[in-house]
Amino acid sequence: MNGKERLLAALRGGATDRMPVLSVCQYATYELMEKTGACWPEAHYDGEKMAALAAGGATVLHLDAVRVPYCQTVEAEIYGSKIKDGGKKQIPSIEKPALSVDDVPVIPENFTEKGRIPAVLDAIRRLKQDVGGETAVMGSIVGPFSVAANIIGVSALLKASLRKPEKLAPFFEAAEKTAEQYAEAVINAGADAIVIEDMMASLDMISPKAYRELAAPYEKQLISFINKRVPVIIHICGKLDQVILDVAATGADAISVESAVDVREAKRKFKENGISTPVFGAVHPISALLEGTEEDVAQGVKKSIADGVDAVSPDCAVAPDTPIKNIIAMVKTVEGL
Repeated sequence: MNGKERLLAALRGGATDRMPVLSVCQYATYELMEKTGACWPEAHYDGEKMAALAAGGATVLHLDAVRVPYCQTVEAEIYGSKIKDGGKKQIPSIEKPALSVDDVPVIPENFTEKGRIPAVLDAIRRLKQDVGGETAVMGSIVGPFSVAANIIGVSALLKASLRKPEKLAPFFEAAEKTAEQYAEAVINAGADAIVIEDMMASLDMISPKAYRELAAPYEKQLISFINKRVPVIIHICGKLDQVILDVAATGADAISVESAVDVREAKRKFKENGISTPVFGAVHPISALLEGTEEDVAQGVKKSIADGVDAVSPDCAVAPDTPIKNIIAMVKTVEGL
């Protein structure tokens, strides 16, 4: 099997020749930029450079999937949030939210033609042509809860979620509909799968009750729209043990987790409840990939597999100064098992 066949089979619950290895979250590193000749900040804005850097995931790192973009600010930018450019070393971030919690969000017209979205779509088309025959091409979009946070500000969202959660509904609804349109454009450009990163829906930020009432319903609605056409991997940061069944209930085709999650216990709960959702992860991006040796990476991979993951992936975004030999070691370890 090639990487594309392997990952798509795993997402659909089929048999594979070996476990897939990918990076659900961003994997661009300074070393990969040097090898591909495509660097930040240009690779955030130029579709050709964005694709060239992402393609290094296949040609240099030998992952089973590639993905774009590299940050979580694309959607918020089209709403008018001010973006701080990360320069050569960092990803773009939110400098000033577009709206306040008392405003009424309006989905921008023809927004897939605005901001950096055309560059993302161009990159996906290029990836499909350049590496898509052998490697799965994934488009990453931001989950509704996190888009809302990027539009009104994290602090404002968290305060409202505790005091006046009803005021947030228009933002979640607009963010979900925006995500549907964006995902459709990404799929039409050629994506084989969609990654939803809903990082602010983490239990590090909100309570299990808030996740169930404010984040999960919109994730479920979005996933229902997308996975009629392509599989969906959802990634939420942090320790999800208290809501892992709720995350599975969103209908995602796979759940990407951090090593903070007790994968063994999650799989036990799944079995008890007749759930077959694959779990992806959970090689630590700092202690193993950034700071560890190739042997540390191998041990992290083996532990993740022993715990019950269905595909091996860094458990969150790869730090850009990570040695690529360690990412390659992640792949080689799985290939050698």
